[in-house]
Amino acid sequence: QVQLVESGGGLVQAGGSLRLSCAASGRTFSNYVMGWFRQAPGKEREFVAAIIRSGGGTATKDSVKGRFTISRDNFKDTVYLQMNSLKPEDTAVYYCAAGARLGVRPDEYLYWGQGTQVTVSS
Repeated sequence: QVQLVESGGGLVQAGGSLRLSCAASGRTFSNYVMGWFRQAPGKEREFVAAIIRSGGGTATKDSVKGRFTISRDNFKDTVYLQMNSLKPEDTAVYYCAAGARLGVRPDEYLYWGQGTQVTVSS
């Protein structure tokens, strides 16, 4: 089992920035691909970004490329999502997830955090 706890969400004005963190415990963090997903009210959970075990490769949703950056610190067992130039349409609950392989579908990930709310006001 891997336990994941997100933090760093909040209310921010459009154009602002937030950094989300996801701390892992349990099994060896560096064994897992880590991903960020988000879910807005009434919408399906969608992929945002993912990072491979070593941190040397990432995948990012097209609509957030150039604004969001995923990174990880395998010594601190933590994955981050730096979000810049936030837009109202980025408003959602953001979840981190751990999986065995790099994927963009929620069902490709094994463990999930409880989520953190990000609200971007216009």
